[in-house]
Amino acid sequence: MMKALTIRNVDPRLARALEREQSRRKTSLNQLVLELLRQALGVDAQARRSNGLVKLAGSWTAKELAEFDRNTEIFGRIDPEEWK
Repeated sequence: MMKALTIRNVDPRLARALEREQSRRKTSLNQLVLELLRQALGVDAQARRSNGLVKLAGSWTAKELAEFDRNTEIFGRIDPEEWK
């Protein structure tokens, strides 16, 4: 038997944060709260915390990754003049 809960005294900042997250995830408020509770309490292994990038993970081709590596290689260089 499923349990129904009522949450009282939700402050405006929390309510706005929930609404923003609900909009971002495109889900119902009820589903969002259930997911957040599962994550926080470690009840469901499937309910992992997400940084929102999971839909992009593994979506680059080898060519796109090589291009990204080429374009960001400069950020790994150390300029000796800057370290004097």
